[in-house]
Amino acid sequence: MKSSLELAPDRLSRSFAPEELAFQTTAELTEEVGIVGQPRALAALEFGLGMVDKGYHVFALGAPATGKQTLVLQTLRERARLREIPTDLCYVHNFENPRKPRLLVLPPGRGIVLWGDMERLIEDLRAAIAGALEGEDYQKRRQAIHDESKARPEKEFAVLAQEASKSGLALVGTPAGFVVAAVRGEEILSGEALAALPEEERKRIQEKSKTLEEEVQRILRHLPIWARERRGRLRDLEQETTRAVVSHSIEEARQKYSGLADVLRYLEQVEKDVIEHAQQLVDHEPGGPEVLMEMLGRGAARPPPLRRYRVNVLVDNGATGGAPVVFEDNPTYDNLLGRMEHTAQFGTLSTDFLLIRPGALHRARGGYLVLQADKLFHAPFVWEALKRALQARRVRIESLGEMLGLSSTVTLDPEPTPLEVQVVLLGEPLLYHLLCALDPEFAELFKVPADFADEVPATPENRRRYAALIATLARKHGLRPLDRAAVIRVMERSCRQASDQEKLTARIGLVLDWLREANYWAGVETAAGVTAAHVQRAIDAQIGRADRIRERLYEEIGRRGISIDTDGRRVGQVNGLSVAVLGNFAFGYPVRITARVRAGRGDVVDIEREVELSGPIHSKGVLILAGYLGARYALDRPLSLHASLVFEQSYGGIEGDSASAAELFALISAIANVPITQEIAVTGSVNQHGEIQVVGGINEKVEGFFDVCRARGLTGRQGVIVPATNARHLMLRQDVIESVRQGQFHVYAVETVDQGLHLLTGMEPSERDATGRYPEGTLNNLVESRLVELAETWHHFQPGAAAYETA
Repeated sequence: MKSSLELAPDRLSRSFAPEELAFQTTAELTEEVGIVGQPRALAALEFGLGMVDKGYHVFALGAPATGKQTLVLQTLRERARLREIPTDLCYVHNFENPRKPRLLVLPPGRGIVLWGDMERLIEDLRAAIAGALEGEDYQKRRQAIHDESKARPEKEFAVLAQEASKSGLALVGTPAGFVVAAVRGEEILSGEALAALPEEERKRIQEKSKTLEEEVQRILRHLPIWARERRGRLRDLEQETTRAVVSHSIEEARQKYSGLADVLRYLEQVEKDVIEHAQQLVDHEPGGPEVLMEMLGRGAARPPPLRRYRVNVLVDNGATGGAPVVFEDNPTYDNLLGRMEHTAQFGTLSTDFLLIRPGALHRARGGYLVLQADKLFHAPFVWEALKRALQARRVRIESLGEMLGLSSTVTLDPEPTPLEVQVVLLGEPLLYHLLCALDPEFAELFKVPADFADEVPATPENRRRYAALIATLARKHGLRPLDRAAVIRVMERSCRQASDQEKLTARIGLVLDWLREANYWAGVETAAGVTAAHVQRAIDAQIGRADRIRERLYEEIGRRGISIDTDGRRVGQVNGLSVAVLGNFAFGYPVRITARVRAGRGDVVDIEREVELSGPIHSKGVLILAGYLGARYALDRPLSLHASLVFEQSYGGIEGDSASAAELFALISAIANVPITQEIAVTGSVNQHGEIQVVGGINEKVEGFFDVCRARGLTGRQGVIVPATNARHLMLRQDVIESVRQGQFHVYAVETVDQGLHLLTGMEPSERDATGRYPEGTLNNLVESRLVELAETWHHFQPGAAAYETA
């Protein structure tokens, strides 16, 4: 006799009518759809992107493959086109402090123009200065300074020599310098000849010699001064000669950048430095030995000639249409905040402002930066550095080794970059909630959560857009068009993925996988389009690649290595249902649950918990059973039993309360000594009021028991008890539905414990009558009577116990 609790075949799955879809193939659908539903996430994203105040950055949270990245990037690019193009960023040499390169902020596209202008300016100046310094007028004036400088000491020595001659002395040059010697005619007097002179003459010669030697020393002391004066005059001449050339060229640049004060200030410093180092500029050979030695000697301070006049275009927005949208998929410290490169010369590392490289924050300045949140924690110090940059609203490029004190290499301290950027992090809900709980600064910076749902309601509008999404994915990825039946099969599979007849999965990545694999099988058959059969083959192939463990488990059940009864009746034994998740594949299987009872203190012992194989939720479900038994059967006397429950042949951890209904049925069977059928498996949790509650993995559980029964032979009496609240979650395979339609298998939806007991035992549980007792011969009467017996037995063995009277 068919039970009123049995679900009809049309309630075991959700099917969509072909008439709902007004097309034959997806080739007819031209609407571009990137995502379906997600109104909450879209509203949050729009709000966050519209807020320009500090701290209103966005965290897009949701399960993988829900289209977060696609929707975020699409939304950002649409908004970016309407925003102003941000300015260019350039680093130039700081002539006042070479270790602190200056930052120039220029209108978009002007940075690369400035770079080209400076390259041409320096080349032009080199040629012009070389021509001026090689000119006849300059050379004559230079030679005049040299001649004058050379003649001055010669004149001084000539006057001194003339004075010495008048006194019978002469200035004689030696390797050690000038000496004063007495002469007679053309000959220098020897020591003997000098000693033979009268004493008065000798004294005169000595005194005059001393005076002349002092004059010689005076002249020698003035030689460096005169040389310095000569160099100063030559430098003044060089600067005077080059100033006209340089000023003319720089003036042209000044006019071009007249509205940019920072550039004008920079050009002024360039002009001054070029005039001061004109000869170095002319003599400079790129890569020459003098350049290498200068770099080695100066380290990170003053770059060699030519390099210090060049421009490092850090960010060029000349070709950007609107604000930039940057997705950095490898946010290391350097990739995010920029870095300073070094060159190795003769075993020494050196750097300058031209070796500064931008990070993602620089490139996204004035626009949007998208990051995978979990990757920020893969590289050290990145998360803290990002927070510092967002809090300070500026980016400082510094060496990580220098920051940690691990490097002694001379490096730079570039001027920080002003930061105006909207950051969007992509991550899973668990990471978002962990950051909220553990990092107080996170909530201050990322105030806008954009929460992406795992599924969307299967409304008519969403179904229409889902079909358009399927068409968009097929077109975008070069796949064959799907016919209407194939689209329906994809949508049915989507409901199965969501485990809900009224929902469609929002995990677009999974849908794309189904389409790609169905397209492959269509290609194998050289079909022009994808049909429902190709979609089903793709689904079956996915399962086939992952179900080796399921196959082995079912094989062991079939060979009785794992004890599962699918016929007969047993006391205190029931078939529960469990789910195993292996990667992306989940399957259900039956597990034997047994119960034994005796007199005791009212304990319901979960053997799994005693050996620490059960999780807290499972243990909670078992403890609820004692509350139900006491409230239902022991209102006026203590619950004096000791019951043990166990999952037979279970050697791993058990978690969840979805077996608590099955455990209760086994326990009541053991108490009443009433056998229950092994042809029906049970899933569902139970509360203290005896209500059967919703559980997860319902489709896998039903199909798991069906597969075991089918392998042994369907009898027409086998089936599964599920919570009535799970009926809308059923999206069973077609072979299961067909067996139900033929009466070979059954799915029962129950709301209470009594309904389940009636199906399993065939007995009426009943309710208490007007006297407060359960009617004779009912299941609940047997349970209560047995509990009274156990109470009497327990009381009898208590020390000093009096006679136990029952009401």
